Amino acid sequence: MLKKLLNHKLRILILIVLVSFLAMIRIFEKILFYDPLLDYFKSDYTNQPLPLLDNFKLFFGLFFRYLLNTIVSISIIYVAFKDFGLVKFASILYLIFFVILIAIFFFVLSFYGEESKMTVFYIRRFLIQPLLLLLFIPGFYIQKQSK
Repeated sequence: MLKKLLNHKLRILILIVLVSFLAMIRIFEKILFYDPLLDYFKSDYTNQPLPLLDNFKLFFGLFFRYLLNTIVSISIIYVAFKDFGLVKFASILYLIFFVILIAIFFFVLSFYGEESKMTVFYIRRFLIQPLLLLLFIPGFYIQKQSK
């Protein structure tokens, strides 16, 4: 019984550390990633044109941030559920979502940027924040409970 309790304490500690990693990615976003849209969307962007963007650097900045968030998120899923099948499934979903979102992001940015600033904002939000984790954890929990 005590060993089982210690195991759960260790899992909770690991989850706290992993969530802290997500927070650190957010805290050091300006240092770690190229993203001129960070400051742009924090300002009064409705009255300003989009900033000049280096699409190559922006892609790799978004990719690197998405990759870090994905690694930490998949680690959280593994620690929370101890199911490698869920990890494989989540990994495939993260890959599919990245390909779809990054394609739509650059398409909208290239062809409709000034007209669709809010669309760019929300697609970018899914790329830079671990929002998918907030969807996957309850979904996987409900799936585990129903089995």
